[in-house]
Amino acid sequence: MQSQQDFIVFDQVVKQFGSNRILNALSLGIAKGEKISIIGPSGSGKTTILRILMTLETIQSGKVHVGGEPLWHMNRNGADVPANERHLRKMRRKIGMVFQHFNLFPHMTALQNIAKPPQLSLDADKAGSERRAMELLDMVGLADKAASYPSQLSGGQKQRVAIARALAMDPEILLFDEVTSALDPELVEEVLNVLRDIGTTTNTTMLLVTHEMSFAHEFSDRVLFVDGGVIVEEGAPDDIFSAPKEERTRAFLKKILAAGVRLD
Repeated sequence: MQSQQDFIVFDQVVKQFGSNRILNALSLGIAKGEKISIIGPSGSGKTTILRILMTLETIQSGKVHVGGEPLWHMNRNGADVPANERHLRKMRRKIGMVFQHFNLFPHMTALQNIAKPPQLSLDADKAGSERRAMELLDMVGLADKAASYPSQLSGGQKQRVAIARALAMDPEILLFDEVTSALDPELVEEVLNVLRDIGTTTNTTMLLVTHEMSFAHEFSDRVLFVDGGVIVEEGAPDDIFSAPKEERTRAFLKKILAAGVRLD
């Protein structure tokens, strides 16, 4: 579903790896400030949507726009041409992504992991970026871990540092790719609490690929069920989880419930 007011637009996007079509003419519109959860089976194309937005994966056809600007193409002399690296760098500044496996620099402290990217990408001054890093560490409940290295942190703490690092770039869009799946169950809630705080205290547009169905139900403005590279069904969380219209959605949720995942 798309409208002229959408902040993120996928228009008939095709993504292939060889002969394997991952996204099949996918179209999607997301409003500014909207909180979206993307659910679906493994291999359905969920993470690929995020990686295309983060410019980590190219597309074969279709168009993507962010904030009214094209992402993967530019207009030159009245014709669309592939985006150059300068254009991609500019667009990346709008977007932050938090990965499943943290991706922290092991030789940097928590503070340095958060402060360094703005210095490198935004030419932020050292003192100002470190001050902002401390504010963000405090926000994610880790002010006392500023001098700790990743090897000295739990999985949940590493993920919270990774979230703070993404926020340090002041993105308009935050992407979360299965950010709790590598965590022990007792650490999941501390990370989800940070996402709740961001969702309720900022107008950041957030896209979350997750298997945490209960959190998706509580957190989202809208839920997308993706399978076979297309959006099979989308709607308000209550509609998707309580009364899905499509048989594929019902079958997926039945499997999830059979695995013991609660949706309350």
